[in-house]
Amino acid sequence: MPYYIYIITNHTNTTLYTGMANNLKRRIWEHKTGFDPSCFTHKYNCKKLVSVEEYQNVKNAIAREKTLKRWKREWKDKLISDYNPDWRDLSKEE
Repeated sequence: MPYYIYIITNHTNTTLYTGMANNLKRRIWEHKTGFDPSCFTHKYNCKKLVSVEEYQNVKNAIAREKTLKRWKREWKDKLISDYNPDWRDLSKEE
């Protein structure tokens, strides 16, 4: 079963959220629809998927998520720009 580490942002790209999911499509739908109104992503209107990494091993995925959550903003910006230079909403391309 694949596991996904993803980064979503708001429409102005000022807030980033890093998360993990085993069903990326469902999880992004939850963010976009405000499934959990108490969630950080709902509060900051983070609905745009800008980066995705796939892992086959859950331990590797968890380790990567923890690493990214500790990264400085500028490092995350570079990671996103290298992967998705225009910061497109990747969820719209599925």
